[in-house]
Amino acid sequence: MPRQARIDAPGALHHIIVRGIEKKPIFRDDADRDNFVERLAATLEDGETPCYAWALMPNHAHLLLKTALVPITVLMRRLLTGHAIYFNKRHRRHGYLFQNRYKSILCQEEEYLLELVRYIHLNPLRGCITNDLKELGKFPYSGHSAVIGNVARDWQQSEYVLGFFGKRKSAARKAYLRFIEKGIPLGKRPELTGGGLVRSVGGWTALKALRGSKYRMASDERILGDGDFVEAVLKEANEQMERKYRLAADGFDLNRIAQKVADLVNIPVESVWEKSRRPQVVMARDLISYWANLELGISMTTLAKRFGLSQPAVSMAVRRGEKLVRKNNYSLQIQ
Repeated sequence: MPRQARIDAPGALHHIIVRGIEKKPIFRDDADRDNFVERLAATLEDGETPCYAWALMPNHAHLLLKTALVPITVLMRRLLTGHAIYFNKRHRRHGYLFQNRYKSILCQEEEYLLELVRYIHLNPLRGCITNDLKELGKFPYSGHSAVIGNVARDWQQSEYVLGFFGKRKSAARKAYLRFIEKGIPLGKRPELTGGGLVRSVGGWTALKALRGSKYRMASDERILGDGDFVEAVLKEANEQMERKYRLAADGFDLNRIAQKVADLVNIPVESVWEKSRRPQVVMARDLISYWANLELGISMTTLAKRFGLSQPAVSMAVRRGEKLVRKNNYSLQIQ
């Protein structure tokens, strides 16, 4: 059965689960974990990507991220490729480190953000890496320690999470800790990571209540939310896919985008491929990168080869291109 496409958009909240191949460790010691955290921080800061919760376990990791300027697929490719290369070199091993693709679940923020923060931050306790909440608060490889103020992490949205628990930071931390403690008896929560229908309905209890009824609920393995949210996300994803098909059917390819951009910035089309820092050329490169990546789904790796640039340079061009489009209200119209 073909695997389903990723669903992503600016502002989308994702619960990401990364597992080691054959359930083997992806971290053997603190040096591995420190390297991963450093890469995570740098990658998030580069893409201005908010992180609300995270936890590292021996053979898997959880992240709760919101898409910003850089698509989640691009961000995760950088993070996981970098860690795999480091890990294999350090431990003198070869082959794949991670199990297939990472799992990414797009989540309904208002309903699930705090539940996911709690679920993710309790992972080390459920996995017996820490023995109690006191140890969990000192555990350096989970976002929990930053939320309660034991560790400073500028790249983690700790204050945003605390804002749900009160205006005064000290009182908010106490309320947050009470919330976390109430989650301990809940144990593993398959409704947060399991089947799409279970998640859409609101858990196993709600699903059982629907048995024998004529009521149907929209569901999807890639989405955590109620039926209306699932339908809205799928509708938007389908519209984006249909737009890509229409563009392709109308003959829009990389060269046609380049011609449109060249006309827009008033330079010869051959100039857009130059390795130049002239403002018009840079602007053209930014717009081409953004529209080609967003509208046609052309990978940043392919664009990097065409422009003769590094992938991070193209990623920055995509970000600048997005700002240009929004600021000037540019549109890639279908002719």
